Amino acid sequence: MRKVYKDPKELATCLKDLVDFYLDDVITFDKLKEKITILFNANGDRLYKDGNIPSKISYILGNSRVDVINKILSQQQS
Repeated sequence: MRKVYKDPKELATCLKDLVDFYLDDVITFDKLKEKITILFNANGDRLYKDGNIPSKISYILGNSRVDVINKILSQQQS
């Protein structure tokens, strides 16, 4: 897994794979939280702008995955 992604589609694919691994019980929630936090710190506005995931990324992820990521990032912000 790379840390910095310039292409939103590649970032979305990486996030999709991570959340799918979590939903399939391959990785724990804590491990998922750690990896998404690393991606958030490295990619900043490309991942989360004004409290929302950009539409290009959220379209690829789908609603259920976006909800999981929003839960993690909202905990990160507070």
